[in-house]
Amino acid sequence: MTQKQHLIGTGFTAASTADDVLAGIDLSGTNVVVTGGHQGLGLEATRALSKAGASVTVAARNPERAAAALEGIERAEAGQLDLLDPASIDAFVARYLDSGRPLHILLNNAGIQGGPLVRDDRGYESHFATNHLGHFQLTNGLLPALRAAHGARVVNLTSGAHRISDIRWDDPNFTTGDYDGHLAYAQSKTANILFAVELDRRWAHDGIRGYAVHPGIIVTTNLGPWRPEGAAPTLGFPVDALRAMGLLDESGRPVIDPDNEKKTPQHGASTSVFAATSPLLDGIGGVYLKDNDISSLDEDPKPFDMAGGEFPSTDVVPHALDPESARRLWELSEELLKV
Repeated sequence: MTQKQHLIGTGFTAASTADDVLAGIDLSGTNVVVTGGHQGLGLEATRALSKAGASVTVAARNPERAAAALEGIERAEAGQLDLLDPASIDAFVARYLDSGRPLHILLNNAGIQGGPLVRDDRGYESHFATNHLGHFQLTNGLLPALRAAHGARVVNLTSGAHRISDIRWDDPNFTTGDYDGHLAYAQSKTANILFAVELDRRWAHDGIRGYAVHPGIIVTTNLGPWRPEGAAPTLGFPVDALRAMGLLDESGRPVIDPDNEKKTPQHGASTSVFAATSPLLDGIGGVYLKDNDISSLDEDPKPFDMAGGEFPSTDVVPHALDPESARRLWELSEELLKV
C-alpha cells in the first residue's frame, strides 16, 4: 500500500482549478452522484463535471434549496439525502437504482467539522456518523450501479487533519471522557482514507477504484452546520481564530495562497475532480491525493500548532493507510450499521 504513495508528476499544481484538470476530458454519458454538491467545493465540482458533459445528481438534506443553487447548471438535479438518517440513505439508493442508470463517479463530498457533541438517533457521534458511516452505507447501497458502469470511481473527501487522530477503536463515538469536536473530525477523516483503501482492495476486480482527497484549506467551506443563524460559512472555527491562523486578513477576507494550502473552492475542487476523472490514475487506486497528484507518505509526522498559524505537511501518514486497520474499520462499520 505505501509503495503507491508517491508523486506521479501529473503536470498540475496546487493552483490548478477543476476546469484545468478537466480540459480535454469528455464526460458525455457519465453519471455522477455528489453528496453536498450544491455548495462550496461540492458546487464547484458539480459545475465543472457538468461543463465537461456529465449528468450530476446532487444529494442534499434540502433538495429544494439545492435545486435553487443548481439553477443554470446543465444536467444537474437534486435528490433528498440525510447522511445521519439510515432510512433517508436507503430511500436515495432505491430511487437511484430504480432509475436503471449506471454510476460512473460517486463523490462523497459532504461533511461537518467541529462544534458541540451531537448524536444521531442511534447514539453515534455526528462526525463519525455523517462523514464516514453515512457515506459507507450510501456507497455500499449503490454498489450495483457502480458495477453496472464497468469502470467506476469512488472519491472520498478527507483532510490533512487525519494526521491528528487514528480511529479511536475502543470508543469511536466518544461515549466516555471529554469531547473534542476537532478530534472527532480528525478521526472521521482518517476513516475516509481507510474506507477508500479497503474499498479499492475489495472492489478493484469489479473495475471500481477508491480514492481519498485532501482539497486544501478553503476557509469559506460550509462545514459548520451548528453555527449561529445568519453567520457566514466557515471551517467550523470562530472568525478570530481564523484570523489568528492566517486564514483571514484584517478585513475578514480569505487569504489565498494555494502553495501553502490556502485555496479557493475552484482550487480545492480540482483534486476531487482529478481523482474522479483523470486517465493518469488508470490502474491506480486506494491512494490519498492532494494538489492534483498522489501524496507522498510522511513516515515521521511532527506535532504542530494549527491554532497558532502553524500548518504541518498534509501528506498522508501511515495510520491512515494501514491495510489491517482498513479491514477492521470496514467490519466495524458493517456492525454499526446493523443497529
